[in-house]
Amino acid sequence: MKNSTTMSSKGRVTVPQEILNRLGLSAGDRIEFVVEGGRTLIRPVRLGANPFAKYNGALKTLRSRKQIRAWTRELRDEKSAG
Repeated sequence: MKNSTTMSSKGRVTVPQEILNRLGLSAGDRIEFVVEGGRTLIRPVRLGANPFAKYNGALKTLRSRKQIRAWTRELRDEKSAG
């Protein structure tokens, strides 16, 4: 399979539809360019799991600045006592 495109003066290219379909890409997706030996590959960026997701819900829900300040004071008092 051969596909080609022309680069604009700003370095932009239009990826042929056949390649977009093959890679499962759509508008807004990120791609990466990987150099391996003498070849350059283009592939979709597939993000792994969010490393912070496991901390969701770890803190109590604070709904106002007053609650946040009280919680912060509580933390600081506990740290200075230890």
